[in-house]
Amino acid sequence: MNFNKKMTLYKKSLFIFRRDLRLEDNTGLIYALKNSEEVIPCFIIDDQITNNFKNSSHRIEFLNQSLVDLNKQLNKKKNSLRIFKGETKPIIQKIMSKYKINGVFLNGDYTRFAQNREGEIEELCNKNKIGFNKYADYLLHMPDEIQTHKETPYTVYSHFFKTAKTIPIRKIIKNNFNNYYKDEIKDSISIDMLKKRVKKNNNGGRTNALKILKNIHMFKDYQKTRNYPFLDKTTKLSAHNRFGTVSIREVYHTIKENLGEEHILIGEIYWREFFTYILHHFPNSQFKTFKKKFQNIQWSPNVRDYHAWCEGKTGFPIIDAGMRQLNKTGFIHNRIRMIVASFLTKDLHIDWKKGERYFAEKLVDYDPAVNVGNWQWAASTGCDAVPYFRIFNPWLQQEKFDQDCNYIKKWIPELKSVQPNEIHNLWEKRPDGLTYPKPIIDHIIESAKAKEIFKMQK
Repeated sequence: MNFNKKMTLYKKSLFIFRRDLRLEDNTGLIYALKNSEEVIPCFIIDDQITNNFKNSSHRIEFLNQSLVDLNKQLNKKKNSLRIFKGETKPIIQKIMSKYKINGVFLNGDYTRFAQNREGEIEELCNKNKIGFNKYADYLLHMPDEIQTHKETPYTVYSHFFKTAKTIPIRKIIKNNFNNYYKDEIKDSISIDMLKKRVKKNNNGGRTNALKILKNIHMFKDYQKTRNYPFLDKTTKLSAHNRFGTVSIREVYHTIKENLGEEHILIGEIYWREFFTYILHHFPNSQFKTFKKKFQNIQWSPNVRDYHAWCEGKTGFPIIDAGMRQLNKTGFIHNRIRMIVASFLTKDLHIDWKKGERYFAEKLVDYDPAVNVGNWQWAASTGCDAVPYFRIFNPWLQQEKFDQDCNYIKKWIPELKSVQPNEIHNLWEKRPDGLTYPKPIIDHIIESAKAKEIFKMQK
């Protein structure tokens, strides 16, 4: 199919940016430009979303920088991004009426909230006799493309991956169109307001994402270095994937061309695909335990322990360093994510949904499907999850992956002057005068208890 061949079906269309903040290889946008005389490019800052995530300052900042960068991309096309703030439905209705829109385009999403919103927009279009056009853009493959021989969804990653890898991935589409609506649109927010909110040290936007892809060869040894938080050798692409500053196809093809089809980073992409695939086929898994046999676990209501975990004051250095990093930056190293999730669910016996919700508030790269998938994996309640009897020992984890305590000391100043061997043995002996909290639980006792709790559910 020639994506850049013009076919005018609509006089004036509205394209709604969502998790696709780029012009290149943007399926819905390119179709809008191809099939319309003019396209109004817009982004809606929905009050319902911003009200739900008032504590997500790092993510909002990343979004702001990505929107500023997107506006620069449009400036090169002698256009600009129209930004609106408020409730999505009334805003779209107003634009439709005021600017005589006869086509609406967007890329589809997979969460229940997003799909409900898409349904409302489609209903609004039908009511106003306006064309509604939704496209698949967020994944390498549409979820319904991948099925077992019985035409049922896969629930084991390795089987999913084996089938998914046999399906060809389309090439990157260049956006050569310039037919954006050029006149002024009233009621839109000035981009200057967002520019004032962007800090210089933020990493949002397509420009930054392309820098990462340009240097992807530096992650040749990712398999060897990814587990050591003090090395900080992760790509930092997850937030860009979440906001779509680059397409997942751009990421895939860049990794494949530079590092090879079998590189572990290709597998990371497919884990993202798998978790989104599971959420698509099993939407209740966003809010409920996937494995029904574990739905009746009586999780601990201990508020003190939960807050200690949130604040990084559990007395377990590797846990506290991770949570303080999360609270301070909106990012947490991938190995540490697994350790803190295991600790909350298996040592503190607190519901994975509380941890998932806290991460949802704090993470820059928060993706509902991936976040839920990872939490259910760590809690042993999800599909293809870690076995319930596999429980991370925080003391052994920190000794193995942060032997010299460089990561721990970076985030826990109370331990700055303490020797690594002493830090690794704080559960047995504490140096005099230490202000760092004592461990709030005994890992050996609580991990044994967790095994019994899960065993009783079988």
